[in-house]
Amino acid sequence: MKQLRLGVLAGLFAGAELLSWAGARLWESFGTLPSVPLAAPIVLAAIAAVLTATALSLRTRLKAQRERRPGAKGVEPLMAARAVVFGQASALVAALVSGMYGGTGVFLLGSLDIPSRRDQAFYAGFSVLAGIAVIAAAFFLERVCRLPEDGESNHENGPGPAHA
Repeated sequence: MKQLRLGVLAGLFAGAELLSWAGARLWESFGTLPSVPLAAPIVLAAIAAVLTATALSLRTRLKAQRERRPGAKGVEPLMAARAVVFGQASALVAALVSGMYGGTGVFLLGSLDIPSRRDQAFYAGFSVLAGIAVIAAAFFLERVCRLPEDGESNHENGPGPAHA
């Protein structure tokens, strides 16, 4: 499984932002711009919270498993892989959605004197911040579930390959 690349996510964000900004300008010239839903930052923040909670849970369970605590629940490799895939998919979608709302927000910056447009710009800005939180949580989850490299050593158990 390939790791997330920040450059890919930044490219998706920038491309979606540019297309959204251009689409907002075009849409505005033909009529009224659709509003940014209030639920957008809330849903993205909820996804970030779920990814963070999953990462923290897996990190605790993996640490207990490494320390061989009695009664420690192990982590099934397939469950960890599914969590990482969920995190990666969430990060990709968050980059696209955040770029879309970012482009709309940039377009709305020109009309902050109108109260409804100002609210829409705030919702768009919060959506971008929540999308960044999703991406950060996905990177954290990926790091928690990363397998030790062959050359790494487990300092607690002495030299040699790390033990799961």
